[in-house]
Amino acid sequence: MTTVSNDPSWWPVIDAYRFSSYFIFAAFVGVVYDWVLMFGQEVELVWRQRWSLMTFLYLGVRYLGILFAALMMLNNLPAISWTDTVSRILYVVRYCINVLVFPMLWVIIITRLHAMCQGSRKILIFLIATFLVDNIFNAVVFIMTIMHTSADEYILSGTYMCQINYQKDVLLLVSITWILGTVWEVLALCLAVWIAVKHFRELRRHSAGGIIGDCFSVLIKTHMAYFASFVAVSCFELILDLTPAISVDINSLETRALYGLLQILTVVQMFVLGPRLILVVREYYAKVVANSDAASAMTSIAFQERVHVSTSSSV
Repeated sequence: MTTVSNDPSWWPVIDAYRFSSYFIFAAFVGVVYDWVLMFGQEVELVWRQRWSLMTFLYLGVRYLGILFAALMMLNNLPAISWTDTVSRILYVVRYCINVLVFPMLWVIIITRLHAMCQGSRKILIFLIATFLVDNIFNAVVFIMTIMHTSADEYILSGTYMCQINYQKDVLLLVSITWILGTVWEVLALCLAVWIAVKHFRELRRHSAGGIIGDCFSVLIKTHMAYFASFVAVSCFELILDLTPAISVDINSLETRALYGLLQILTVVQMFVLGPRLILVVREYYAKVVANSDAASAMTSIAFQERVHVSTSSSV
């Protein structure tokens, strides 16, 4: 449905819409800036290395993130006219990317935890089982969301806008997916901390093993940063979805600012910190290979991959 109006009463809505577009543009710039900043390391540690599952996961998260941010920005530019059908298609594509990237990030985390616990089959089965249950539910919610959403096109004083309408039951299901995702992340973090503490205690009993201890420190730091960002995004998502006052006053500047901050946090969590889960470990591993002959002690931790460096030494 298309609504055309030049009524001045719509001007606050137009201002709020333009205000929120600034946050979306900032999120896009942040993703592109991080990609440019890390591109040299990406070439050295990803493109020039032996390709594996982690390579495809890194490239998928990184470049789907750029596409996601670009589509999000284009769909919210007031100067571009999109029909309600095109806007809904862009929304579906963004939602598909979101649904695809989260399992990819969780596979990265499962791989890290499996390597940290030295290939424990019980832990791997537990992680995969919970991963499948959560993602099957997410896929069902995704299908229901696509089936029960609609798009309305507005042309207000020459400004083109599109609004996605959700049913209340759909919003509740989306909130449940965030709750389940947060529970899984908490379990993964507790498991990572438990494994790290266990290994640090074992390392104290032996004089050797400094490299392994440093690697575990790198893994825990990157996991903590990713976990903190995920919790922040989940809290914002639940507050915005479950607070009646916010859903009623959707076009206020305060509400738009909250939604804009959520967009920035989501993009940073998924498409900036996500790729670093792989890149930081590979960077540390490459430095160890270049500076020490003892790097073979941590082969099982660094995603069980061979990292070649320019000094011709490899593991």
